[in-house]
Amino acid sequence: MKKWFISCLCLVIIGLGGCSVKSNTSEEASNENIEVVTTIAQIGDITKNIGGDHVNVSSLMGPGVDPHLYNAVQGDIQKLDQADIIFYNGLHLEGQMGEIFEEMKQNKPTIAVAENIPSDNLLADPASPDISDPHVWFDINIWKYAVEAVRDGLIELDPDNEETYVENTNAYVQELDEVNDYAISRFEEIPKKSRVLVTAHDAFNYFGEAYGFDVLGLQGLSTESDYGVSDIERIIDVLVERNIKGVFVESSVSERSINAVVEGAKQEGHQVTIGGELYSDAMGEAGTEEGTYIGMFRHNVDTIVNSLK
Repeated sequence: MKKWFISCLCLVIIGLGGCSVKSNTSEEASNENIEVVTTIAQIGDITKNIGGDHVNVSSLMGPGVDPHLYNAVQGDIQKLDQADIIFYNGLHLEGQMGEIFEEMKQNKPTIAVAENIPSDNLLADPASPDISDPHVWFDINIWKYAVEAVRDGLIELDPDNEETYVENTNAYVQELDEVNDYAISRFEEIPKKSRVLVTAHDAFNYFGEAYGFDVLGLQGLSTESDYGVSDIERIIDVLVERNIKGVFVESSVSERSINAVVEGAKQEGHQVTIGGELYSDAMGEAGTEEGTYIGMFRHNVDTIVNSLK
């Protein structure tokens, strides 16, 4: 019995040793990839396209999340702490997280991709000229600077795979150019006098500059700002004057403000409908077309054209 017991014990130890080796091997394989954490999913999508099989990407702010009001939770801090590299937008988009990023910069690459954009390409906040509009992903040509920032960050961290990152970046930029051409072509369907985009907050100013739209938002660049009766009346006056029939809600902002515009216009005898939902500060659900930057952009283009043409 004693010999049988010792034999069994040896088998158990050998078995546990095998499990340990397997676990360590699995952990080493997992650690071969770069752990990337991004704030908004738009940056996460860039990183997935450029990094490919060399990165594991986690975005803190998912569908329907407003980055202006976002507060990091304990789980986010842990993800940031365990990341090899962090990409965030900057330009005060993630206003509540500024101190966290400054702290993280002491220990690891923490890169504000929008701050790679030349200052001449940035739009100012109409209410505060010293502050730049952070919604840079709505001008594809400007967003390419963010793509370059992600590429360069990955190359600096992982120079052995530089060739892959450069090739993936070139392929992704070509896709961006194609969707930009698609947008230009589709917007030709809208009469110039009808190119007015009314949304809850001023997320689409770069979009307007790129494609020739007048953009009106009830709130300012940040959803932290409030709106009043005078803001609603200002929007309604433009809708009536230019005979605009469609306004838009945003996936990450309450519909309350836009509904107030629709009701106010109705009282003025001007019929306005909600032309659809646009993705502004957040993308769609993962696994859907709108869960990618290009799919989100195409959705917005089609929704605007189908409503305003």
